[in-house]
Amino acid sequence: MLQLQTGRPASADGRLEKEIRVYDFLDALGIAYERLDHEAAMTMDVCAEIDVALKATICKNLFLCNRQETDFYLLMIPDRKKFKTKDLSAQLGVARLSFGKEDYMERFLDVTPGSVSVMGLMNDKDKRVRLLIDEDVLACEYVGFHPCINTSSLRVAVKDFTEILVPALGHTPTIVRLPE
Repeated sequence: MLQLQTGRPASADGRLEKEIRVYDFLDALGIAYERLDHEAAMTMDVCAEIDVALKATICKNLFLCNRQETDFYLLMIPDRKKFKTKDLSAQLGVARLSFGKEDYMERFLDVTPGSVSVMGLMNDKDKRVRLLIDEDVLACEYVGFHPCINTSSLRVAVKDFTEILVPALGHTPTIVRLPE
């Protein structure tokens, strides 16, 4: 049974430095959050049990790029929505989007596949990655995401997410509308 915890883990033992940096960042901002520790969540199917326990809009976080690999995007979309590149490409005026390569993901966000998260933007010092948020993410009470590692998930109030966290990340979001 998954157990929701308030705030950071009591000990950093066994935790990666990038995960601890997320808790430090959230704590410094005074953002209240709840944490759920679990087995590695590599697919959205595995996230189903986490979704129920977290009681938040769990997001697919997709790392994307243009054909030339010069423009990079982090898309937050509710897990229930199917992603079609043509829908997003049209809104952004980009000819073709594809999934970004792992080495760019690690270089810009310090995350690996399966752990992509909005929190990776705190590592994007050169602002290479553009944040895209589906409008349905913002229509909920809570949003859920990984702390740069896929063995924990966090729950944050959307109000704190939009008013405190995203501005502190220094990435102005582009709100998009993707079909169900």
